[in-house]
Amino acid sequence: MKILEVNNLSVSFKNKQRTKNVLNNISFSLEKAKVLGIVGESGSGKSITALSILKLLPKNAIINSGSIIFFKDGDSADLLKMDEKELLQFRGNNITMIFQEPMTSLNPSLKCGYQVLEILNKHSRIGRKRAKEETLELFKEVKLPDPIRIYKSYPHEISGGQLQRVMIAMAIALKPAILIADEPTTALDVTVQKTILELLKQIQLKYKMSIIFISHDLGVVSQVTDDILVMYEGEVVEYGKNKQVLLNPKQPYTRGLVNCRPDLNISGKRLPILSDFLGKDNRTLNNLATNETVEKEESVNEIVLKINKLNKIYFSKRNLIRKSKQQKALSDLSFNVIKGETLGLVGESGCGKTTLGRTIVQLIEKKSGSIEFKGKQINNLGKNELKNFRKKVQIIFQDPYSSINPKLTIGSILMEPLIVHGLFTNKAKRKEWSVEMLKKVRLDSDSFYKYPHEFSGGQRQRIVIARALILQPEFIICDEPVSALDVSVQAEILNLLNDLKREYGLTYIFISHDLSVVKYMADRIMVMKDGKLIEINKADEIYNSPTSDYTKKLIESIPVIQPN
Repeated sequence: MKILEVNNLSVSFKNKQRTKNVLNNISFSLEKAKVLGIVGESGSGKSITALSILKLLPKNAIINSGSIIFFKDGDSADLLKMDEKELLQFRGNNITMIFQEPMTSLNPSLKCGYQVLEILNKHSRIGRKRAKEETLELFKEVKLPDPIRIYKSYPHEISGGQLQRVMIAMAIALKPAILIADEPTTALDVTVQKTILELLKQIQLKYKMSIIFISHDLGVVSQVTDDILVMYEGEVVEYGKNKQVLLNPKQPYTRGLVNCRPDLNISGKRLPILSDFLGKDNRTLNNLATNETVEKEESVNEIVLKINKLNKIYFSKRNLIRKSKQQKALSDLSFNVIKGETLGLVGESGCGKTTLGRTIVQLIEKKSGSIEFKGKQINNLGKNELKNFRKKVQIIFQDPYSSINPKLTIGSILMEPLIVHGLFTNKAKRKEWSVEMLKKVRLDSDSFYKYPHEFSGGQRQRIVIARALILQPEFIICDEPVSALDVSVQAEILNLLNDLKREYGLTYIFISHDLSVVKYMADRIMVMKDGKLIEINKADEIYNSPTSDYTKKLIESIPVIQPN
């Protein structure tokens, strides 16, 4: 039985210069008590489709055509014809949405409990005492630890996984018929992601709720959906049952999405990318895997980086009432990195991965212990020595949007480190080398004159990589370089990093919470938890024979394509 039907929906965005179509004749239906997955890359129209259902589109959006019919108790209504007053009553009671980024979706100045209580007060007209009781019950239902503490906490005081659970509690507070989940697990660790997926499935079964689950990851979508809709550039390219779409995809684009994900059982193979499937030469995955192997150089066992009993402590700010608290971010951490290898570093958020990377490049100070690079202690380097060290050791930051200056052209961004380190004698030569680096990361020379906002997320990450390479370093720390990217763009960046490693003889520390990506990239894997080293071994050994329960849990949480 249908509960929602979208017919020939077309949407465009209008600005001063032109009108751009973002949705073109989208049609699909959602069955009662079923889960529909909508997948596709960033910009494919997934979120715009969801926002159209709730009429939450930006002011410059124009709905050109179509209808969105909601069915309930034998009646039907076109949501696109409802006025704002009708929609205010309809939203929450019938359809709710979990937004992609809980930290920006929740009000940072209001406590979490109040934000859920407010919804109950607004729609249910129950007393404040009863609303608080129901809010605490909702927090228990979404398995939040210590519901009373969470109720009294501000959003910044709880973790990402807990924030997502608060958002789910808000969404199910009024027991809606339809729940729209827009990338609800994208920024979460694999273990937290798994629990959120299980929680959504439990809630869906308990309340016989219909869910529209939006994601760019077919591995995640495969585990929770009954039907799958694949979108590309504002159009539906494939639509069918879960098994049909995943096991027998008809369209090249869908085959590309399925095959771009790193295969846990294949290492050393070049990842296929979307253009392999969308181009004229439509090669198969088998041909790609056979003909394009990523060669791994033999290790010479020369230790290039040596960490010994490294400790780092963070202190919270004290006030008149509370004393400052301390948190040990790194605890007696010791390991070596061998020249020419990729050392993968995995663990959940808060385990100390990023702190370790930034401590190595001397962006933050350690508490105690030693860091030795190429046989030399870097603990107390002088100004000139530190400058020379940073020329040799670079870092690729996680977020390509916040790690480059939006006010500068790409040329200025790339030439700045050359100026700082006094490389090349004039601007013309610096420009020539910067353009050469852009070509290395497969961007055209015209990119030199453009600004960051003119590039996609994947292209910005290429710019960040070019900036890290421009000083010709020997050692690069890759801090979650693909976590914010679509699986197709992710494959391109991973291939690029491997190509550059071979060409320049680089050594990597590759940080990620995604063990499937790390296993594909790394020669050895180091697992961290609560600032401590849990285990370190060859990638295949870690995956096939983990020695700790924590590592087993990480491996078990990896989303793999499992058709329902």
